[in-house]
Amino acid sequence: MSTTQSERLRELLEPLVTSQGLDLEEIAVDSVGRKRVLSVVVDSDTGADLDQIADVSRALSAKLDETDAMGEGEYTLEVGTPGAERLLTEHRHYVRAVDRLVKFQLAEGGELVARILKVDDEGLDLEVPGVKGRKATGRRIGFPEIDKARVQVEFSRKDKKEEEA
Repeated sequence: MSTTQSERLRELLEPLVTSQGLDLEEIAVDSVGRKRVLSVVVDSDTGADLDQIADVSRALSAKLDETDAMGEGEYTLEVGTPGAERLLTEHRHYVRAVDRLVKFQLAEGGELVARILKVDDEGLDLEVPGVKGRKATGRRIGFPEIDKARVQVEFSRKDKKEEEA
């Protein structure tokens, strides 16, 4: 059984990332002209700050320098966090997205935009925003009903503290 370069890199780098208190979310090796770019995406339940990213980047760079995991030739290492409109693929991603607005592609077809209120092992409790002055409604969906889910960026959402005042 053959393993891909990304799988080998994950086996090599994941222990270093977890030792820094972070989760290894994604690894990608892309060719950009003659150079290669190794992109590593990390995150945690509380997010990752710039100091953590820098520490992980140094640790990964040192490990890669002492192995031949990237083979011969130049490459650039990029370490970052998931983007604002991240795709939710793991249970922990949904937990981290509690209170966020998410666009769901449903397995049976159709879309749903709702705020995640609660996550458990079977699925999600959601708040579907009201339209044209109507009140928001609650909805429950199970993980098997979700084909894709992506966090949405909100520019005009009122902060909870403002709403309570």
